[in-house]
Amino acid sequence: MTLRQQIRSRFLIILKHTLNPLTRRMARTNVGPFAIVQHVGRRSGKHYETPIILGVAENSFVVELTYGPDVDWYKNVQAAGGCAILWHGRVYQIDHMEPLDAETGRMAFPRLARLALHVMNMQHFVRMTVRSSRLTPESSEET
Repeated sequence: MTLRQQIRSRFLIILKHTLNPLTRRMARTNVGPFAIVQHVGRRSGKHYETPIILGVAENSFVVELTYGPDVDWYKNVQAAGGCAILWHGRVYQIDHMEPLDAETGRMAFPRLARLALHVMNMQHFVRMTVRSSRLTPESSEET
């Protein structure tokens, strides 16, 4: 493992135990860009809840992959072929995902967030399509 990979790994561990609990609490409210992706470990079979930042597009969510596409939660979702998104107190089933280019991904976010994503040079975005093909909740219960 290179020095850069070691630093990144340690940084992600620190965030996992500090920032993630805070953003997970914020994601359970009805405001803000935070949501929770509910997924199952591809090796462990364990259920996980990971906080994410998302934008809303027609019949889908756009997720900004802060740490790139090589993170466990995203690999789990890809392996399972879907997940559930808890957003503003409602659960949405996701059954289709596709990578987006940065410009298209940023457009799903409000103007100020779009500017911040551009300034921070965020490059990894994914469209997650809601199963019912419209952005209405299927259930208000957590899975």
